[in-house]
Amino acid sequence: MMNVSFSTGRAALRLSRSSFRHLCASRVAGFAYHSYPLPSKIPEPPTSDNLSKSSLAQPEALPRVHETRPPPQHDAVPKPMAPPQVEAQSPSPTTSSVSPSPKTAETDAPKTQPAPAARPRSKLRARKAAMKLTPAAVEQLRALLNQPDPKLIKVGVRNRGCSGLAYQLEYVDKPGAFDELVEQDGVKVLIDSKALFSIIGSEMDWAEDKLSQKFVFKNPNIKEQCGCGESFMV
Repeated sequence: MMNVSFSTGRAALRLSRSSFRHLCASRVAGFAYHSYPLPSKIPEPPTSDNLSKSSLAQPEALPRVHETRPPPQHDAVPKPMAPPQVEAQSPSPTTSSVSPSPKTAETDAPKTQPAPAARPRSKLRARKAAMKLTPAAVEQLRALLNQPDPKLIKVGVRNRGCSGLAYQLEYVDKPGAFDELVEQDGVKVLIDSKALFSIIGSEMDWAEDKLSQKFVFKNPNIKEQCGCGESFMV
């Protein structure tokens, strides 16, 4: 009787083990493999019109309460490529039609240059002669210069006489470095540079009388003069 019960228990234990194994295998198979139905029609690739319509018709879904993943982002709608411009296809103009010829460039260059500004006129006036000559003095000087050996007449002053200064005339071959040249009616007279301050503004004349013939001077710079008129002081 005990053997029958023991064998019955063992058989029940084996049955329970086999059923447990079958149950575990079915669960593992259920987790490992899931069958999905295949689509009967392949969907067409999305176009720009479909994407724009779907984005307008179906707004983006908000994330759920317990969902931590970010909401799905739609791909940016590709911009349609602009057709090539007609200007790019047109051939570029030739350089001969655009660039001017070298001859025209040379002719245009002088036109673009500004006209030179006119030089300002000098404000310096013609200086007056240091000494004037009377017609009688000019005639006498011309007669002296028409000799076979002409020479220039040089007027100067020397320390002489009772008043201090006296006129002195001499013949020279050529003017000195600082001599003043007076030219009137084709006649030239030199003034000594040392005597220029005392003679400037004077008038040279020729005087004749029964006793003498000489050149005389009317000098506005004289302050005192000797009684005989030979010497003076400025």
